[in-house]
Amino acid sequence: MKTHSTGYIFGFAAAVCLVCSIFVSGAAVLLKPRQEENRVLDRQSQVLTVAGLIRPGQDTDAAKITELFDANIVAKVVDLKTGAYVDDIDAASFDQQKAAKDPATGRPAPENDAKVAYLPNNAIVYQVKDGDNVTKVILPIEGKGLWSTLYGYLALASDVNTIEGITFYKHGETPGLGGEVDNPNWKALWRGRKAFDEAGAVKISVIKGLAGDPASDPHRVDGLSGATITSRGVSHLVQFWLGEHGFAPYLAAFRKNGG
Repeated sequence: MKTHSTGYIFGFAAAVCLVCSIFVSGAAVLLKPRQEENRVLDRQSQVLTVAGLIRPGQDTDAAKITELFDANIVAKVVDLKTGAYVDDIDAASFDQQKAAKDPATGRPAPENDAKVAYLPNNAIVYQVKDGDNVTKVILPIEGKGLWSTLYGYLALASDVNTIEGITFYKHGETPGLGGEVDNPNWKALWRGRKAFDEAGAVKISVIKGLAGDPASDPHRVDGLSGATITSRGVSHLVQFWLGEHGFAPYLAAFRKNGG
């Protein structure tokens, strides 16, 4: 029986690895535009969902998502420290998470209960428009739960106080427990609550147990059963992004200028 030398075996293995690496690299390059397109579509779909323009889980094709987004949503980049709009950054291509981790465009966050590690100098906001009027403002939010970082969006009415919706598009919380942040029934409990008290302090929180209805108990939301740490994490992350190190300067400017 003919056997091959050690050199032949190593050479053959190297050739196979080289060919496979070429195929994998080529596939990655070819698929990158499609992956980016899907990322943009997913972001647009999540924004449309929390804006109430499509139903959660609604089967909507890519063309319809793009059409609805372009017709109803305006994305803007804002300076987190001042709340002013930044006109020289393209909102369509702006990556807030990437900007936060780049020392040139971000900075370490101050110690906070949401355990947000880095802050971008600039952040993105989405405005739902009806003609020239802004009917809702949608803010990206993130922070630690029990097992993971939760990423989502919070929608506020044009008074930038009344909550219109909340959604999380990425997390690793336990299904059936902390994973209930995805439950449409729980998310519906946020609608009509107030983010701030009469003095302008961030007041919204997720409590342990049951809250009242929005009219009688406007600043509290039912806790997630069996998921105290995730519930607390949601409170902290929402409070952080509504606070002074998050979008508070922008929301103050929005109230003052009406948009």
